[in-house]
Amino acid sequence: MIFFVELMLLVSFALPVWGQESWEKQWNQILEAAKKEGSVSVATSPDEVMREIAAKFKARFGIAVEHLAGRSTETIARVRRERAAGISSVDIFMSGIENMVWELYPEKFIDPLKPLLLLPEVTDGSKWKKRKVPFVDPEERFVVQPFSSVSEILFINTESVKREEVRSARDLLNPKWRGKISTDDPTVTGSGLTRASIFYSQLGEDFVKKLYLDQNPARSRDRRQYIDWLARGTYPICLSCREYDMRALLKEGFPLLEIFELSDIRTWVAPGPWSIALANKAPHANAAAVFANWMLSKEGLEIYSRGAGSVTVRNDIDESFLRREIIPRPGVNYFDTGDWKWTATGRVEAKDRLTKLLKVP
Repeated sequence: MIFFVELMLLVSFALPVWGQESWEKQWNQILEAAKKEGSVSVATSPDEVMREIAAKFKARFGIAVEHLAGRSTETIARVRRERAAGISSVDIFMSGIENMVWELYPEKFIDPLKPLLLLPEVTDGSKWKKRKVPFVDPEERFVVQPFSSVSEILFINTESVKREEVRSARDLLNPKWRGKISTDDPTVTGSGLTRASIFYSQLGEDFVKKLYLDQNPARSRDRRQYIDWLARGTYPICLSCREYDMRALLKEGFPLLEIFELSDIRTWVAPGPWSIALANKAPHANAAAVFANWMLSKEGLEIYSRGAGSVTVRNDIDESFLRREIIPRPGVNYFDTGDWKWTATGRVEAKDRLTKLLKVP
């Protein structure tokens, strides 16, 4: 770990490029130290694809992946408690952009990731759709956002709700849907608040009040619960369900439909399932460097893309296995929910207002 920190500081502040030594030499030194560390701790959501990621990474480098699974809000609260006690247990954060913008970056829980990126297939701008490594923080050194997919607006159970009944967002305000809608809790950081913030930004406060208060939607912080509600038809409109979670149910023939476009709201692209950053005071700093490089490589991102059904911003990954609807189309003016500035300003304004407005007594 000492070797890694000294090397990266030298590279970061003394040299205009990755270093005078060849990248291969630096990589081999870090890889050797990482194998001695033996493991890397990755904090991210409880996605099943992490099992495949861990297995492939272990097979490739002989380094175990400890998957610290949980909601980002819970993980960050844990990190705060640990830091107060002088403990560091996380090496890599793979978290939603709002957590990066609102907490991890401003609270200085992350270190620059850029000096760690050594593999040419990661650092070569030609491998990325925007011709550069997709750093999104203001300094372009801390947070990489490797995904951008057209996001579903909602799911419906077609036994109870017909597609023609939901052609616009305002159709959700129909009194017949009162008590028939579910959402991830919109008063805490997560998909529910993200969705409510988009509605607030595009359709205004009055719409949000009518949808989230007058329509009396069921709220949950358990993804499995609102998926079950949708499948059973208990709440046949779901504002927070994801295709990844619905995949098994769709294969079993459940009458579920994903809606991407509504007439009165811009379709959006989302940076999920995660953005990636290096935890500072990482207990396995060399293993973290190896993991970050591999995760952003063609192999690492393609595994995650296939498992999560998300579109990467690499341009060398076969996208034929992805659903056509989620691949951003050239020339379309999408609402970008992963934009750092909007997340730091517009979404913060919406968040502050919504957490007060939508709080249930």
